[in-house]
Amino acid sequence: MGVGLAVVAAGGAGWAVYAKLDSNITPDEAAAAELARYEKERPTSLVRGAQNVLLIGSDSRAGNANRRYGRDSGTERSDTTILLHLSAERRSATAVSIPRDLMVNVPGCRRPDGTRSDPMFAMFNHSFQVGGSACTIRTVERLTNIRMDHHMVVDFHGFKEMVDALHGVEICLAKPIDDKAAKLRLPAGKVTLNGEQALGYVRARKSLGDGSDTDRIHRQQRFLAALVHKVQSNDVLLNPVRLYPVLDAATSSLTTDPALASLRGLYELVRGVRDIPTERVQFLTVPRESYRYNANRDQLAEPEAARLFERLRTDTPVEVTDSPGMHPASPHDPSHRSSRTGDGKSATEQSDEPTGHSGPTSGPTPPPPTFRGNTAAENPCR
Repeated sequence: MGVGLAVVAAGGAGWAVYAKLDSNITPDEAAAAELARYEKERPTSLVRGAQNVLLIGSDSRAGNANRRYGRDSGTERSDTTILLHLSAERRSATAVSIPRDLMVNVPGCRRPDGTRSDPMFAMFNHSFQVGGSACTIRTVERLTNIRMDHHMVVDFHGFKEMVDALHGVEICLAKPIDDKAAKLRLPAGKVTLNGEQALGYVRARKSLGDGSDTDRIHRQQRFLAALVHKVQSNDVLLNPVRLYPVLDAATSSLTTDPALASLRGLYELVRGVRDIPTERVQFLTVPRESYRYNANRDQLAEPEAARLFERLRTDTPVEVTDSPGMHPASPHDPSHRSSRTGDGKSATEQSDEPTGHSGPTSGPTPPPPTFRGNTAAENPCR
């Protein structure tokens, strides 16, 4: 979406088209007011030009388009949350998924009815349910100590519309899928998913993989990589007839902070992103392990999570690999750690090795830790 917006803004679209797309975006004024209330407790940005954007996928059942996915209870949860880090020089983009089952400290937040909740230790997606995007942002900032410069919220319907506007997104399946709960039936091999199928694919968890949220997050990351490929193709960017529906669907589905709630605001954020090579568009999940008191919940895996957050906070490059020897942390595997150093040893093993002396070393600089993940350049169909 960002690449497309940059092209339109730079190319000088007609005023009617510009005005239509500009008015599609909904400003999140309530979240802005709530965050301003707690400005003094929020982290400060350390690197000028680097940007951190929190992407929130809402599971709202409100409205005719979303009711088919369940009963509208009047509340929303963050079905998917991604911390997107754009480097200061726009040479890389790193998308870090935050599991909804991660146990975190949720601060006291303003509820939709104006009352305030009490601080609690709960599953991460409870923050969005109780206090919307502002509560989720404050929870992520406390968890990571990283300032969220912007945020975007998209619901089920907007996600489907954007995929359909792209005429589908191609993925590759090792096995056929028949998931009644997700209303999804697909053959093995190369498949082009329409919007409805894509939504089922990224949300299904009962019959795909091991049924864990871990496996679902990995599928979401693979799909987003395929989406980046499709958007960056010349067939979309250089064809106004193809590009406008994509931009219309994307902007119509967005609720953002006021600074981003316009084409100009989005363009200022993403200009230069179109020059990032797909191998530097990276997807990974925050290092985590089974929560010690409940195997069906997650907790941060340390020190790997702290190392990842520090690199993002200081705009230090992050490396990912999809090495077969590195498996994502599973809710059923409390001993796993998902970060690796460059020599293949776990980060914990590396830090525990004796140096032989306590003074400064003159040897080579140790390689940066490598995290389990994938890039937009990887194609599982090859």
